[in-house]
Amino acid sequence: MSHTMKAAVFHGAHDIRIEDVPLPEPSEHDVLLRVLRSGICGTDASEWVAGPKTFPVTRRHPHSGHMGPLILGHEFVGEIVETAAGSSWAVGDLVATGAGIWCGECRRCLEGRTNQCATYKTLGLNVNGGMAEFAAVPSKTLRAMPDGLSVDHAGLAQPLAVGIHAARRSGARSGDNVVVIGAGAIGSFVLSGLKYLGDVNVTVVDFPGPRLDRAARLGADRTLSPSDDIAADVIEALGGTKPDVVIEASGAPGQLVSALQMVTDGGRVLAVGIPKEKPALDMHSIVFREITLETTLAHVCDTDLPAALDILAAGRLGQELAEAPVGLADLPSSLDRLSSGQVEGKVLIDPAK
Repeated sequence: MSHTMKAAVFHGAHDIRIEDVPLPEPSEHDVLLRVLRSGICGTDASEWVAGPKTFPVTRRHPHSGHMGPLILGHEFVGEIVETAAGSSWAVGDLVATGAGIWCGECRRCLEGRTNQCATYKTLGLNVNGGMAEFAAVPSKTLRAMPDGLSVDHAGLAQPLAVGIHAARRSGARSGDNVVVIGAGAIGSFVLSGLKYLGDVNVTVVDFPGPRLDRAARLGADRTLSPSDDIAADVIEALGGTKPDVVIEASGAPGQLVSALQMVTDGGRVLAVGIPKEKPALDMHSIVFREITLETTLAHVCDTDLPAALDILAAGRLGQELAEAPVGLADLPSSLDRLSSGQVEGKVLIDPAK
């Protein structure tokens, strides 16, 4: 095996370079993966357009404090090519990684909320990730790919785990009327998570077109193309009943406000999408109607990643969302497509191309 590899290295806004870098050296708690697929997401596109935003927080050199380049990629799957002695994994195993790294000892970890670990960091966002031919990955973040699951579809496991975690955070219970605003990739993942976790009636709201059609195929009980008053449209579609739970998964301007307007008194709103501008919330209404406003971040690897792999192995989600893989050299143009809204599904990179 060569001592170098090709990797997509982030240096700044519109500055991602495909470079020859040293092969990573796994620690005793890591495995070395040959990366088979690595997905790109909205966070990567935001950093490409206007970064560094997320990356600088923990991208500093541990001794000098200086900024350094970062290998992208936090949505990836691969084949194990090297393990430490005594590892439960074997060379040749096909695995997905949750990418998030937790300590297991802090207060939140002991509560099972490992995504809120005091030292939480993510491969490809805070430390070198999987947008490369190889990656060193902590063993505890890995889950085996089910037999028969294609690597293209398995490449959706990490973002789907994020959607499942969001569905859990929404507090939706069997019998609830749930509205999901936004039918993009994350909205599709949240929809799949809701349908996996319980018997809920889901209305998905978006503009007419392929995304909304896809939501219907993925199990939405109702799809809705809104007018200027989305809250009134939803309530009318539900026969005058306000929804129990509203999940804002678009990040579009004004939609969190709409979510709060349409939810029933005593209901729950979950913010998933991150708007570019700070929303002006009517706190008087929120307080007097006793609305619960929740947020969600990342996922809990031990529960959400296995569920994601189950969904992908059992259903059509991968067929609906996974685009044909492209090579590392196509990453900048793919990020341009994603940031300009030209991507309907998930872009996957095959580092071997």
